[in-house]
Amino acid sequence: MAWSARGSEDGTDYLQQKPSSDQEIEDISPPFDVATGASAYTMGRGSAPAAADIPALNFPPRRGVSAGMDRRRFVSLAPAWAASRPLPAQAASAARHRLGRLGETVPVVGLGTWLTFDVGDDADEVAQRREVLRRFFAAGGGLIDSSPMYGRAERLLGELLPSVPHAGRLVAESKVWTPFDALGPGQLERSLRLWGQPRFDVLLVHNLLNWRAHLKTLRRWQEEGRVRYIGVSTSHGRKHDEAERVLRSERLDVLQITYNLADTRAEALMALAADRGLAVVINRPFDGGDLFDRVGRRPVPPWAVEFDCANWAQYFLKWVVSHPAVSCAIPATRRPEHLDENMGAAVGRLPDAEGRRRMQSHLAAL
Repeated sequence: MAWSARGSEDGTDYLQQKPSSDQEIEDISPPFDVATGASAYTMGRGSAPAAADIPALNFPPRRGVSAGMDRRRFVSLAPAWAASRPLPAQAASAARHRLGRLGETVPVVGLGTWLTFDVGDDADEVAQRREVLRRFFAAGGGLIDSSPMYGRAERLLGELLPSVPHAGRLVAESKVWTPFDALGPGQLERSLRLWGQPRFDVLLVHNLLNWRAHLKTLRRWQEEGRVRYIGVSTSHGRKHDEAERVLRSERLDVLQITYNLADTRAEALMALAADRGLAVVINRPFDGGDLFDRVGRRPVPPWAVEFDCANWAQYFLKWVVSHPAVSCAIPATRRPEHLDENMGAAVGRLPDAEGRRRMQSHLAAL
């Protein structure tokens, strides 16, 4: 394992342990609790409790939480703290692309939560994530992606969302992630409770794990009105052959896949998905933060102003979301200022096909 000073999606300055090879980090599976289907990552540490116990979970406080200010106390007081923070100005003009077969649209820049929202009871960290969510919705954001695999991310979302104005804007996307057929429904029920939502907008089979069994469950949920759209996800450029078989054999609504300026292997699958009427959601649009390492301290090229790119985050994201098959990209970040940069990619002009080729050639020459 090697240490990186980049975040999972946004190139932030916190340390992250990441594989030193091409091994897919999301396939490094922690032990499962055979009674619940939850993993050691799902609940933070150790084996998971029974599903009925989840509302009473209390993680021990971490350094930074005072005796008089625990996490729930902070969440209750946070709106007054956030009221003094500046709002981004681009909400009204954020671009939207089609999501699903019914003609619904979604803002082209969403929010991922892998690693960045897996935090404990540190009041400062919780406040930072709340401000990320506040700015996300204020800037016109909609789709938030999470998973039972993402540690405490779903729990944190469920705690913070009620304190952040977002009426009618949230598009809640989660996943099922267990090798066991019988444990999928319970895992989905747990996720729904943690999010605190009446239903999900999108549910995916995470990394195609046991997709045949779990798609049956997702279809049943869809018939019951508990989720609107269903599909599958994969990442890091892997399992594309299997994903193609699924797309050709199953009627789905959404494909989530890795696509960025350093990894274009998904283009054939994205075209197939678009031909079959699926929405395409892009994970790892910054190549896990490595694109920021690649450009270093270089400025964006002067001609990037033609696409209203003010920084590299917008350069990378505008290239992704300008692909005709893409509905939405889901960069993750823990830092509000990086969230502002990301959301700026939804505003202004997008490159055409020639502009995308120029952007790609410029990066390749660095």
